Amino acid sequence: MAAAINLQSYQEPILFLATAAIVVPLFHRLRISPVLGYLAAGALLGPFGLGRLVPDHPWINWITFTNPEGTSHIAEFGVVFLLFTIGIELSWQRLRTLRRLVFGFGSLQVILCAAILGILALHLVETISGAVLVGLAFALSSTAIVIPVIAEQKRLSTVVGRASFSALLFQDLAVAPILFTIAVLDTGKPEVTTASFAWALLQTFLALGGIIGLGRLVLRPFFQLVSATKSPELFMAASLLVVLVTSLVAAASGLSMALGAFIAGVLLSETEYRRAVDVTIQPFKGLLLGVFFVSVGMSLDPLRLLQAPILILTAAAVTVVVKSLIITALGRPFGLSASDAAETGLLLGPSGEFGLVIIGSAVGAGLLPPLIGQNLLVATTLTMVAIPLLARLGRRLSRRLEQRQPADPSLAVMPTQDEVARVIVAGYGRVGQLVGDMLERHKVPYLAIDMDPMRVATERRAGKPVYFGDGSYPELLRACGIERARALVITLDTPSAIEGVVAAARKERADLTIVSRARDAKHAAELYKQGVDDAVPETIEASLQLSEAVLTDIGVPMGLVIASIHQRRDEFRVLLKESSSNRASDRNEFRARRTIGKSVVPSPRSKADGEVEPMSKTGS
Repeated sequence: MAAAINLQSYQEPILFLATAAIVVPLFHRLRISPVLGYLAAGALLGPFGLGRLVPDHPWINWITFTNPEGTSHIAEFGVVFLLFTIGIELSWQRLRTLRRLVFGFGSLQVILCAAILGILALHLVETISGAVLVGLAFALSSTAIVIPVIAEQKRLSTVVGRASFSALLFQDLAVAPILFTIAVLDTGKPEVTTASFAWALLQTFLALGGIIGLGRLVLRPFFQLVSATKSPELFMAASLLVVLVTSLVAAASGLSMALGAFIAGVLLSETEYRRAVDVTIQPFKGLLLGVFFVSVGMSLDPLRLLQAPILILTAAAVTVVVKSLIITALGRPFGLSASDAAETGLLLGPSGEFGLVIIGSAVGAGLLPPLIGQNLLVATTLTMVAIPLLARLGRRLSRRLEQRQPADPSLAVMPTQDEVARVIVAGYGRVGQLVGDMLERHKVPYLAIDMDPMRVATERRAGKPVYFGDGSYPELLRACGIERARALVITLDTPSAIEGVVAAARKERADLTIVSRARDAKHAAELYKQGVDDAVPETIEASLQLSEAVLTDIGVPMGLVIASIHQRRDEFRVLLKESSSNRASDRNEFRARRTIGKSVVPSPRSKADGEVEPMSKTGS
């Protein structure tokens, strides 16, 4: 007899998946960040929402989140995965390119905003440590909302996008030290002495050194072994293992789990596997971030807005106004025009998800009164809700303030490596390496992807921009910058693999120039039908090269030979394209005839008399 099932133990996972299934499509259709939907769902279905009605109506318990503590443990991994992906995107080259904005503009923004907002909060919390933490919490902005808003507008490579990303990057780097400081000042722990504080710092540096040193030694060989199996499932398991182990090791060492994951991401960003790992982690990051925002929403008490409306609305408005003014003023010395500085100020003016984490941690550590903490959490959430509206307002204001004086040239014409319009080479065997060499000779930037981990490791050591991954995955092509790529060259030797890359690339960009290797004339015609711009059959190209060699060796003038070879190659290209179009029209005509015949005579393969077998899965 089967064991009895405790349905209540499955309640919250099912409720969350149902929430995600409703929130994401609905808010996507409304062009609003799903983050706001998760926050609203958490507040509505949490203990301060419908949970209040459970004592009078027990059945409501089935549609509410009843275990905030249990959910928070899973939700913590949302922040862990977010910082891991931020670390993967962080490379030393990107830091060098943006160092003035990251460590200059970003650091000054956090310091000045935290100082002024902390001073304003001092009379509210009445302790210096509490005021400092409130100032720091409100000084941070929302990476999870601002970056998607800018990306949706395709403006990450603009001056505003670059400045916003730089400030958010420094803010993300500052989160771990802030959380560590809260842990040190926790009133529930023994009193902190100079010796204990020094020992905590020493522990921190030892743990960081251990994680970084071990990571440098282990990560690349580990992923090399895993990728050699060519198993996507094993690669996914290995990626999740790295995130979980590094975050838990950091937590066991007294650091935050998020900091450990961030370090792992930075270490992986220097390897050839960073793009493949990033693509693998993205679905888990999105889902776990959803859990995180739902858990944050569960901690919000909407009735606080009715009980203390003036305090909450004033805190939210003051935060946005003060931060926007400071960021706008700071942007000018760093080369931003008045319009760009104003738009950046409005984007970064609201507080963010890490502000919620800091305030919640401060309340838990006894550094902020619970009632004030609840009010500040609601105020922070209100500012986040306003981000899409402020983004539109900032865009309109920017257009009105547009000046003829250009911004700092370093911001306008020096994109980071990931934002250069490059040629993507799918396959880096002998053919791909020759293509890469020719692109280098003509100073054309390129990026190559290959599924052979040994080859990728060898070429990386030689300084080539080669990454591990399968080009038939649309997510990987996006991570390689297909949106701004100049062309895609496919040098793979397996027809099915070539066609998979062509289909994925053409789905992502209809206007992308695609040049592909082909087995023979028949395969080339098939590729032309799929939409490649040029297909190069191996048999035909080898024949042309042999013809060129023999003609020049027997004394025919080189100029005439090259001209005739080019002419013959063009003739082949025209014939193959015509062949592909003729085959397509013949196939359509044949299908039409079959359809007419089947409308009169049932197919011999029919399952029953009068039942006609369908033409195809999609119909005709």
